[in-house]
Amino acid sequence: MGELYVAPVFHFTYEGFDWVRPWPGSLMHLHFVLLTVAAIGVAAGFYYRICITAFFLGFTYVELIDQTAYLNHYYLISLLSGLMIFLPANRAWSIDVLRRPDLRLDAVPAWTLNLLRFQIGVVYVFAGLAKLNADWLLSAQPLRIWLAARSDMPLIGPFLDSATAAYVASWCGAVYDLGIVPCLLHPRTRGPAYLAVIVFHVATLALFHIGMFPWIMIVVTLLFFSPDWPRRCMSRIAALVPSSGKWIRLASRPMSADGNPPRRVAAVALPRLTTALLAGYAAVQLALPLRPYFGKVPSEWSGCGFNLAWRVMIAEKTGFAEFYAFDPATGRRWKLRTDLTPRQEVLMAQDPYLIRALARRLSKDLQSQGQARIQVKVDAFATLNGRPSQRIIDSNVDLAGPLAPGWILALNK
Repeated sequence: MGELYVAPVFHFTYEGFDWVRPWPGSLMHLHFVLLTVAAIGVAAGFYYRICITAFFLGFTYVELIDQTAYLNHYYLISLLSGLMIFLPANRAWSIDVLRRPDLRLDAVPAWTLNLLRFQIGVVYVFAGLAKLNADWLLSAQPLRIWLAARSDMPLIGPFLDSATAAYVASWCGAVYDLGIVPCLLHPRTRGPAYLAVIVFHVATLALFHIGMFPWIMIVVTLLFFSPDWPRRCMSRIAALVPSSGKWIRLASRPMSADGNPPRRVAAVALPRLTTALLAGYAAVQLALPLRPYFGKVPSEWSGCGFNLAWRVMIAEKTGFAEFYAFDPATGRRWKLRTDLTPRQEVLMAQDPYLIRALARRLSKDLQSQGQARIQVKVDAFATLNGRPSQRIIDSNVDLAGPLAPGWILALNK
């Protein structure tokens, strides 16, 4: 946490969120402590609405501090926690219901569950569509690089070092991402599909360092099961373990607020405003991942439209960037220091837009020193999915000034 938010003297903020800054010193540590408290409150259903709102705002604030900290599953957590603010997730099996029994509900509007299913489905489908490219299917990249790096694993290590393993994993990964949602939606294939979810994500967790993403997807994919599956599980526990306690037997039996068996809930049309808001949200979640398909340069190379688009595990990219000040009046050229952390340095050098953001910051530093007419240029090289290193930005362009099309160089096939 310190390396991400406390140590840097410069942060790559998102456009429109330049005002977001980390808390000074130990207050960032306190922020994460409060996030933990809010998460526990959400899980327990204790003052749920307050806790989930605090968690969403606190977590999203952290994600907005620096673009180099972006991860797909962090973005997913922000989306899901934002949606949960408006969902009745505390109306059963919660401390809030113990405090106020009149809050209890045993049936909720179908759209509340379907909205979450839609969001998870978007992740899977667009992750699959992103894999329909020549690197992934025809060259088995970047899996050839990543699997070969795990050739020291016991038993399966020699196989991972083979091209066959990379091609099998690439094609299976694309088929899995594109096919898992339809299989989860159909009752007959839902059980085997969820087993595939577990196997797939446990395998990715064992092979690659991708944080909490596999665990998150294993848990949230349970949303595709019938809504009463927790009650049925509790009923089976109560039947198998007679001493399981009254609370399990009560929790497994749906009851209305007055203690009687619940009546069948009639379908109710959504208000127009709710329908419009849901449609707008869905449109945004479909539009953002479509951005990369309208660019002339692959988003993995240009960085344009890559984030917020669920382009998961399709790029192995490294870069190198050195910044120079150039005085057009004298022709003098000298190297500039960046003062980034090692992690920021690595991630910045891969992304042309982060390179430009740093160039603009270096230009402001020069202006503050009375050198207003000095240009900032960069020697930047990158390699993508095993290709030879090549220049990624035109070295003659002043990155601190207006940019013409073509400042990001084309990727050599």
